[in-house]
Parts: sequence; structure tokens; C-alpha cells
Amino acid sequence: MASESFPPDEADIVTTTVHDDGVAEVVVDHPPVNALPVAGWFALAAAFDRVGRDERVRVAVLRAGGRGFNAGVDIKEMQRAESFSALLGANRGCHAAFKAVYECPVPVIAAVHGFCLGGGIGLVGNSDVIVASDDATFGLPEVDRGALGAATHLSRLVPQHRMRAMVYTSATATAAELHAYGSVHSVVPAARLRDAALALARTIAAKHPTVIRLAKASLNGIDPWDVNRSYRYEQGFTYELNLDGVADRVRDEFGS
Repeated sequence: MASESFPPDEADIVTTTVHDDGVAEVVVDHPPVNALPVAGWFALAAAFDRVGRDERVRVAVLRAGGRGFNAGVDIKEMQRAESFSALLGANRGCHAAFKAVYECPVPVIAAVHGFCLGGGIGLVGNSDVIVASDDATFGLPEVDRGALGAATHLSRLVPQHRMRAMVYTSATATAAELHAYGSVHSVVPAARLRDAALALARTIAAKHPTVIRLAKASLNGIDPWDVNRSYRYEQGFTYELNLDGVADRVRDEFGS
């Protein structure tokens, strides 16, 4: 399969490859656990903006290298900052990345392996279809880190009361559980994850591109709530926790 690859972004975190069949692969790789710094979130947003503008692209696959799909924001970057600059940057970057995935004009398939936590839930919850490996787990450990947010996206993956329990307890859900809820399309062995995601992507890419792009726009248009706005509302409570000083104490305990 012929393809065109673009070099990693300036943060050396996101690489995009566009294959001749109209499938774009956006790969995040930021060792050791894909906890993204501010630059990484903005780089991911930029990658999906580029993919969406590329008329060759009919569908995109978002996946990651390394031990897990995504571990959220880089807490250590936030702890090193002497002001709220890292917090503001992370919140804006997450919002931009989640929004770019949701508003990408073509369907986005998330291929999830290992852990999908925090900001990873935002990316997956705003994707169109999810394929997961049998070792994948999903969760929002935000309350353990002095933060809030992405319940908007978790509520797209699990029922309301399960979402609330997961937020309060920082518990995780397995790929099999999400498959039973209907939010995960399929669960496969880790070694087959990329192939399964690409096979599904090719099925979509074989459809008429104009119809698929309009289908994406129409489905976004009938969503029951505005995910971009509701996530920004959640972020306001994270600001409040930081201004109160509670967030620093909880983050320090988490990192110790």
C-alpha cells in the first residue's frame, strides 16, 4: 500500500501518514506513557486540522505507540511551572485537540491499546468509532490529580451512573465492558489492533467521499449536546481547584 508520510511535528510527538486508499494514520508516540505536554496537544490538533483539509483523505485512524494509548496531560510539566501557564496551556491544548477530532470533516477511528486515561478519554469520546485491544482500559483519574474534565466524553462511552461512579472513584472500565455497552465497535488481540482499525477504515474509505463527509457533518449536527462547550464548562472547575490551591496539594501527593 503506497503512502505519503509527513515528518513528526515540532514536538516530535505526532506523525501523520496518508495512504493511497484515502486512509490517514495519525500516530502519537511520546514515551514513556504518552502523557502529552502542552505542545503535544496542540500538535495533535494541528494534525487533525491538516487531515481534514486534505481532499485525498476519506477516513482517519488515531493510534499510539508505546505502552498505552494515552495517559492524559503531563503532570510533571505542570508541577515544574511557576505559574498557571502550563495549566492554561494544557486546558487549551486539550480543548483544541478534542475539538479537532470531533470536527474533523472525515470519520475518525480510534485504535486504543493499553491505558486510555484523562485526556485520552476526550480523544476517544470525540472519535466516531472505537476499536480496542483486549488489554485496553478506560478511565478518568482526574479527582486523584486535583482536576476535573472529560466527563463529557466519558458519558459518550458508558451509561450515566457508571460515568459518575467512575469519576468519583477513578475506577476504569475494560474494552469488553465498553463493547457490551455498544461504544466500542470491536475488541481484538493487541497484535491485530492496527490491522483491524485499518480494515474498518478501508471499508469506510470505499464509500463516496462526499456522502461520508456529509454524513459526519449531519451526525455532529444531531448530537444531543455541544461537546465543545460542555467540556469548557468542566474545565472551569479545574481552574477553581487550582486557584484554591487544592489542585497543587493533590498533584504533589499523586506525584510523590
